[in-house]
Amino acid sequence: MQKLQQLELPQKVRLYYPGFSIACLVGVVAYSLGTHYNAPVMLFALLIGMAISFVGQLDNCKSGINFTASPLLRLGVGLLGVRIATSDILQISTPILISIPSLIALTILVGFILGKLTKKGWYFSFLTAGAVGICGASAALAISSILPKNEILERNTLLTVIGVTTLSTVAMILYPILFQALNFSDLQIGYLIGATIHDVAQVVGAGYSVSTEVGDLAVLIKLLRVTVLPVVILLGVLYISSQEKKNKGKEKGAKLTAVPWFVILFFTLAFFNSVGLIPSVVASTISAFSKALLIVSISALGIKTSFSQMAGVGHLHVIVIVGETLALLLLAMGIAYWLV
Repeated sequence: MQKLQQLELPQKVRLYYPGFSIACLVGVVAYSLGTHYNAPVMLFALLIGMAISFVGQLDNCKSGINFTASPLLRLGVGLLGVRIATSDILQISTPILISIPSLIALTILVGFILGKLTKKGWYFSFLTAGAVGICGASAALAISSILPKNEILERNTLLTVIGVTTLSTVAMILYPILFQALNFSDLQIGYLIGATIHDVAQVVGAGYSVSTEVGDLAVLIKLLRVTVLPVVILLGVLYISSQEKKNKGKEKGAKLTAVPWFVILFFTLAFFNSVGLIPSVVASTISAFSKALLIVSISALGIKTSFSQMAGVGHLHVIVIVGETLALLLLAMGIAYWLV
Protein backbone atom coordinates (compact mmCIF):
# COMPACT_ATOMS: atom_id res chain seq x y z
CA MET A 1 0.00 0.00 0.00
CA GLN A 2 1.19 3.52 -0.81
CA LYS A 3 2.21 5.80 2.01
CA LEU A 4 -0.61 8.06 3.11
CA GLN A 5 1.33 11.21 2.20
CA GLN A 6 1.66 9.98 -1.38
CA LEU A 7 -2.08 9.50 -1.91
CA GLU A 8 -4.09 12.00 -3.92
CA LEU A 9 -7.10 13.73 -2.33
CA PRO A 10 -9.72 11.48 -4.05
CA GLN A 11 -7.82 8.43 -2.84
CA LYS A 12 -7.73 9.77 0.72
CA VAL A 13 -11.48 10.45 0.59
CA ARG A 14 -12.16 6.86 -0.53
CA LEU A 15 -9.84 5.60 2.20
CA TYR A 16 -11.42 7.61 5.01
CA TYR A 17 -15.05 7.65 3.93
CA PRO A 18 -16.28 4.25 5.29
CA GLY A 19 -14.97 4.75 8.85
CA PHE A 20 -15.78 8.46 8.92
CA SER A 21 -19.35 7.95 7.73
CA ILE A 22 -19.98 5.28 10.37
CA ALA A 23 -18.65 7.60 13.11
CA CYS A 24 -20.93 10.36 11.79
CA LEU A 25 -23.91 8.01 11.86
CA VAL A 26 -23.18 7.07 15.47
CA GLY A 27 -22.84 10.77 16.30
CA VAL A 28 -26.22 11.59 14.73
CA VAL A 29 -27.93 8.78 16.65
CA ALA A 30 -26.23 9.87 19.89
CA TYR A 31 -27.25 13.48 19.36
CA SER A 32 -30.85 12.46 18.66
CA LEU A 33 -31.03 10.30 21.78
CA GLY A 34 -29.32 12.90 23.96
CA THR A 35 -31.65 15.65 22.75
CA HIS A 36 -34.75 13.51 23.12
CA TYR A 37 -33.95 12.26 26.63
CA ASN A 38 -32.10 15.44 27.76
CA ALA A 39 -29.04 13.32 28.54
CA PRO A 40 -25.27 13.67 27.84
CA VAL A 41 -24.73 13.29 24.08
CA MET A 42 -21.07 12.31 24.43
CA LEU A 43 -21.93 9.47 26.79
CA PHE A 44 -24.39 8.10 24.22
CA ALA A 45 -21.76 8.51 21.49
CA LEU A 46 -19.22 6.55 23.53
CA LEU A 47 -21.54 3.72 24.47
CA ILE A 48 -23.03 3.29 21.00
CA GLY A 49 -19.56 3.40 19.47
CA MET A 50 -18.28 0.76 21.89
CA ALA A 51 -21.34 -1.39 21.13
CA ILE A 52 -20.25 -1.61 17.47
CA SER A 53 -16.50 -1.81 18.18
CA PHE A 54 -16.22 -4.73 15.76
CA VAL A 55 -16.53 -2.17 12.96
CA GLY A 56 -13.21 -0.68 14.03
CA GLN A 57 -11.52 -3.98 13.17
CA LEU A 58 -12.69 -3.96 9.54
CA ASP A 59 -9.83 -3.17 7.15
CA ASN A 60 -11.83 -0.69 5.08
CA CYS A 61 -12.94 1.24 8.19
CA LYS A 62 -9.75 1.49 10.24
CA SER A 63 -8.22 4.48 8.44
CA GLY A 64 -11.41 6.54 8.61
CA ILE A 65 -11.96 5.73 12.27
CA ASN A 66 -8.38 6.68 13.15
CA PHE A 67 -8.64 9.90 11.12
CA THR A 68 -11.88 10.86 12.87
CA ALA A 69 -10.53 10.04 16.33
CA SER A 70 -7.30 12.01 15.92
CA PRO A 71 -6.94 14.92 13.42
CA LEU A 72 -10.65 15.77 13.50
CA LEU A 73 -10.61 15.59 17.29
CA ARG A 74 -7.77 18.12 17.39
CA LEU A 75 -9.66 20.42 15.02
CA GLY A 76 -12.74 20.27 17.25
CA VAL A 77 -10.66 21.16 20.30
CA GLY A 78 -8.98 24.05 18.50
CA LEU A 79 -12.32 25.52 17.45
CA LEU A 80 -13.43 25.64 21.10
CA GLY A 81 -11.43 28.86 21.37
CA VAL A 82 -14.29 30.75 19.75
CA ARG A 83 -16.27 30.34 22.99
CA ILE A 84 -13.79 32.45 24.96
CA ALA A 85 -14.15 36.23 25.37
CA THR A 86 -12.31 38.52 27.78
CA SER A 87 -15.47 40.61 28.23
CA ASP A 88 -16.99 37.69 30.15
CA ILE A 89 -13.94 37.46 32.40
CA LEU A 90 -14.01 41.17 33.29
CA GLN A 91 -17.48 40.80 34.85
CA ILE A 92 -16.09 38.71 37.72
CA SER A 93 -14.57 40.11 40.94
CA THR A 94 -10.83 39.66 41.42
CA PRO A 95 -10.98 37.15 44.35
CA ILE A 96 -13.37 34.88 42.43
CA LEU A 97 -11.31 35.31 39.27
CA ILE A 98 -8.14 34.23 41.07
CA SER A 99 -9.91 31.30 42.72
CA ILE A 100 -10.70 29.58 39.39
CA PRO A 101 -7.14 28.74 38.26
CA SER A 102 -6.26 28.03 41.90
CA LEU A 103 -9.04 25.42 42.09
CA ILE A 104 -7.86 23.81 38.86
CA ALA A 105 -4.23 23.75 40.00
CA LEU A 106 -5.18 22.18 43.35
CA THR A 107 -7.39 19.60 41.63
CA ILE A 108 -4.51 18.60 39.34
CA LEU A 109 -2.22 18.41 42.38
CA VAL A 110 -4.70 16.10 44.13
CA GLY A 111 -4.86 14.04 40.93
CA PHE A 112 -1.07 13.62 40.93
CA ILE A 113 -1.14 12.55 44.59
CA LEU A 114 -3.91 10.02 43.96
CA GLY A 115 -2.15 8.79 40.83
CA LYS A 116 1.04 8.23 42.82
CA LEU A 117 -0.82 6.43 45.61
CA THR A 118 -2.61 4.15 43.13
CA LYS A 119 0.51 3.79 40.92
CA LYS A 120 -1.35 4.95 37.81
CA GLY A 121 1.27 7.42 36.63
CA TRP A 122 1.17 11.15 36.00
CA TYR A 123 -0.25 10.87 32.47
CA PHE A 124 -3.46 9.36 33.83
CA SER A 125 -3.52 11.84 36.71
CA PHE A 126 -3.10 14.78 34.35
CA LEU A 127 -5.81 13.46 32.03
CA THR A 128 -8.41 12.83 34.72
CA ALA A 129 -7.66 15.85 36.93
CA GLY A 130 -7.69 18.16 33.92
CA ALA A 131 -11.07 16.80 32.87
CA VAL A 132 -12.48 17.13 36.40
CA GLY A 133 -11.02 20.56 37.06
CA ILE A 134 -11.67 22.26 33.71
CA CYS A 135 -14.48 21.15 31.42
CA GLY A 136 -15.16 17.44 31.50
CA ALA A 137 -15.12 15.47 28.26
CA SER A 138 -13.80 18.37 26.14
CA ALA A 139 -10.79 18.82 28.43
CA ALA A 140 -10.18 15.07 28.49
CA LEU A 141 -10.08 14.97 24.70
CA ALA A 142 -7.84 18.05 24.51
CA ILE A 143 -5.34 16.75 27.08
CA SER A 144 -5.37 13.29 25.55
CA SER A 145 -4.39 14.78 22.19
CA ILE A 146 -1.02 16.01 23.56
CA LEU A 147 -0.08 12.87 25.51
CA PRO A 148 2.11 10.13 23.99
CA LYS A 149 -0.10 7.84 21.92
CA ASN A 150 -0.66 4.18 22.85
CA GLU A 151 -3.53 1.76 23.42
CA ILE A 152 -3.61 2.47 27.14
CA LEU A 153 -4.10 6.19 26.48
CA GLU A 154 -7.16 5.55 24.31
CA ARG A 155 -8.68 3.31 26.95
CA ASN A 156 -7.92 5.81 29.72
CA THR A 157 -9.41 8.63 27.65
CA LEU A 158 -12.65 6.72 27.17
CA LEU A 159 -12.78 5.83 30.86
CA THR A 160 -12.23 9.46 31.77
CA VAL A 161 -14.95 10.70 29.43
CA ILE A 162 -17.42 8.12 30.76
CA GLY A 163 -16.44 8.88 34.37
CA VAL A 164 -16.63 12.67 34.25
CA THR A 165 -19.83 12.62 32.17
CA THR A 166 -21.54 10.22 34.58
CA LEU A 167 -20.38 12.12 37.67
CA SER A 168 -21.39 15.41 36.05
CA THR A 169 -24.91 14.08 35.48
CA VAL A 170 -25.15 12.90 39.10
CA ALA A 171 -23.84 16.26 40.30
CA MET A 172 -26.43 18.13 38.20
CA ILE A 173 -29.14 16.45 40.29
CA LEU A 174 -27.52 16.34 43.72
CA TYR A 175 -25.42 19.50 43.98
CA PRO A 176 -28.27 22.07 43.92
CA ILE A 177 -30.03 20.09 46.66
CA LEU A 178 -26.81 19.84 48.70
CA PHE A 179 -25.90 23.52 48.39
CA GLN A 180 -29.40 24.68 49.33
CA ALA A 181 -29.48 22.28 52.28
CA LEU A 182 -26.20 23.83 53.51
CA ASN A 183 -27.85 27.29 53.35
CA PHE A 184 -25.50 28.78 50.80
CA SER A 185 -26.67 32.06 49.23
CA ASP A 186 -27.72 32.25 45.58
CA LEU A 187 -24.39 33.91 44.78
CA GLN A 188 -22.49 31.08 46.44
CA ILE A 189 -24.63 28.41 44.79
CA GLY A 190 -24.04 29.93 41.36
CA TYR A 191 -20.31 29.97 42.02
CA LEU A 192 -20.29 26.40 43.35
CA ILE A 193 -22.28 24.93 40.48
CA GLY A 194 -20.07 26.63 37.91
CA ALA A 195 -16.86 25.71 39.74
CA THR A 196 -17.56 22.04 40.49
CA ILE A 197 -19.70 20.40 37.79
CA HIS A 198 -17.60 19.03 34.95
CA ASP A 199 -19.59 19.55 31.73
CA VAL A 200 -21.19 22.77 30.49
CA ALA A 201 -24.56 21.17 29.72
CA GLN A 202 -24.91 19.87 33.28
CA VAL A 203 -23.88 23.26 34.69
CA VAL A 204 -26.70 24.83 32.69
CA GLY A 205 -29.18 22.21 33.93
CA ALA A 206 -28.17 22.54 37.56
CA GLY A 207 -27.86 26.33 37.62
CA TYR A 208 -31.16 27.21 35.99
CA SER A 209 -32.97 24.60 38.08
CA VAL A 210 -32.32 26.94 41.05
CA SER A 211 -32.99 30.32 39.40
CA THR A 212 -32.14 32.40 36.36
CA GLU A 213 -29.62 34.48 38.32
CA VAL A 214 -27.88 31.38 39.66
CA GLY A 215 -27.82 29.86 36.17
CA ASP A 216 -26.28 32.97 34.61
CA LEU A 217 -23.51 33.12 37.21
CA ALA A 218 -22.86 29.36 37.06
CA VAL A 219 -22.41 29.44 33.28
CA LEU A 220 -20.05 32.41 33.52
CA ILE A 221 -17.92 30.68 36.17
CA LYS A 222 -17.89 27.55 34.04
CA LEU A 223 -16.69 29.49 30.99
CA LEU A 224 -13.90 30.94 33.12
CA ARG A 225 -12.77 27.38 33.84
CA VAL A 226 -12.77 26.70 30.11
CA THR A 227 -10.45 29.68 29.52
CA VAL A 228 -7.78 27.94 31.60
CA LEU A 229 -7.74 24.94 29.23
CA PRO A 230 -5.27 26.34 26.66
CA VAL A 231 -2.89 27.38 29.45
CA VAL A 232 -2.98 23.88 30.95
CA ILE A 233 -2.51 22.35 27.50
CA LEU A 234 0.46 24.62 26.78
CA LEU A 235 2.08 23.83 30.14
CA GLY A 236 1.53 20.14 29.47
CA VAL A 237 3.18 20.39 26.07
CA LEU A 238 6.19 22.20 27.52
CA TYR A 239 6.58 19.68 30.35
CA ILE A 240 6.30 16.68 28.02
CA SER A 241 8.79 18.29 25.67
CA SER A 242 11.23 18.91 28.49
CA GLN A 243 10.92 15.27 29.57
CA GLU A 244 11.59 14.13 26.01
CA LYS A 245 14.65 16.35 25.85
CA LYS A 246 15.84 15.08 29.23
CA ASN A 247 15.40 11.45 28.15
CA LYS A 248 17.44 12.12 25.05
CA GLY A 249 20.20 13.38 27.31
CA LYS A 250 22.99 14.94 25.36
CA GLU A 251 21.85 13.49 22.08
CA LYS A 252 22.76 15.88 19.31
CA GLY A 253 19.87 17.79 17.81
CA ALA A 254 17.42 17.24 20.67
CA LYS A 255 14.73 19.90 20.46
CA LEU A 256 11.52 20.82 22.26
CA THR A 257 8.36 19.59 20.60
CA ALA A 258 6.55 22.36 18.76
CA VAL A 259 3.31 23.72 20.21
CA PRO A 260 0.47 21.71 18.57
CA TRP A 261 -1.38 23.52 15.78
CA PHE A 262 -4.74 23.13 17.47
CA VAL A 263 -3.48 24.97 20.57
CA ILE A 264 -2.41 27.86 18.34
CA LEU A 265 -5.84 27.75 16.68
CA PHE A 266 -7.53 27.87 20.10
CA PHE A 267 -5.55 30.94 21.19
CA THR A 268 -6.08 32.68 17.85
CA LEU A 269 -9.85 32.23 17.86
CA ALA A 270 -10.07 33.26 21.51
CA PHE A 271 -8.14 36.45 20.73
CA PHE A 272 -10.19 37.30 17.64
CA ASN A 273 -13.42 36.66 19.51
CA SER A 274 -12.30 38.79 22.46
CA VAL A 275 -11.51 41.83 20.29
CA GLY A 276 -14.79 41.51 18.39
CA LEU A 277 -13.40 40.41 15.04
CA ILE A 278 -15.70 37.38 14.84
CA PRO A 279 -19.41 38.20 14.31
CA SER A 280 -21.71 36.48 16.79
CA VAL A 281 -23.44 34.44 14.09
CA VAL A 282 -20.06 33.18 12.82
CA ALA A 283 -18.92 32.39 16.38
CA SER A 284 -22.13 30.44 17.02
CA THR A 285 -21.66 28.49 13.80
CA ILE A 286 -18.04 27.63 14.59
CA SER A 287 -18.99 26.62 18.13
CA ALA A 288 -21.74 24.32 16.82
CA PHE A 289 -19.33 22.82 14.26
CA SER A 290 -16.77 22.25 17.03
CA LYS A 291 -19.36 20.43 19.13
CA ALA A 292 -20.32 18.27 16.15
CA LEU A 293 -16.68 17.36 15.53
CA LEU A 294 -16.19 16.38 19.17
CA ILE A 295 -19.31 14.19 19.13
CA VAL A 296 -18.20 12.41 15.95
CA SER A 297 -14.64 12.06 17.29
CA ILE A 298 -15.79 10.55 20.57
CA SER A 299 -17.97 8.16 18.55
CA ALA A 300 -14.84 7.07 16.68
CA LEU A 301 -12.93 6.62 19.93
CA GLY A 302 -15.79 4.45 21.19
CA ILE A 303 -15.67 2.32 18.04
CA LYS A 304 -11.94 1.79 18.60
CA THR A 305 -12.53 0.39 22.11
CA SER A 306 -14.57 -2.65 23.17
CA PHE A 307 -16.39 -3.26 26.44
CA SER A 308 -13.99 -6.14 27.16
CA GLN A 309 -11.07 -3.69 27.05
CA MET A 310 -12.84 -1.33 29.43
CA ALA A 311 -13.67 -4.17 31.82
CA GLY A 312 -9.95 -4.64 32.44
CA VAL A 313 -9.44 -1.08 33.61
CA GLY A 314 -9.73 -1.74 37.34
CA HIS A 315 -11.37 -0.03 40.27
CA LEU A 316 -8.37 2.16 41.11
CA HIS A 317 -9.00 4.24 37.99
CA VAL A 318 -12.51 4.97 39.21
CA ILE A 319 -11.23 5.83 42.69
CA VAL A 320 -8.89 8.46 41.21
CA ILE A 321 -11.66 10.21 39.24
CA VAL A 322 -14.13 10.14 42.14
CA GLY A 323 -11.42 11.33 44.55
CA GLU A 324 -10.57 14.28 42.28
CA THR A 325 -14.26 15.17 41.99
CA LEU A 326 -14.75 15.14 45.76
CA ALA A 327 -11.58 17.18 46.28
CA LEU A 328 -12.80 19.83 43.82
CA LEU A 329 -16.18 19.96 45.60
CA LEU A 330 -14.66 20.43 49.06
CA LEU A 331 -12.13 23.00 47.88
CA ALA A 332 -14.81 25.01 46.08
CA MET A 333 -17.10 24.92 49.12
CA GLY A 334 -14.27 26.28 51.26
CA ILE A 335 -13.65 29.11 48.80
CA ALA A 336 -17.38 29.88 48.55
CA TYR A 337 -17.63 30.12 52.33
CA TRP A 338 -14.65 32.46 52.74
CA LEU A 339 -14.60 34.54 49.54
CA VAL A 340 -18.03 34.62 47.89
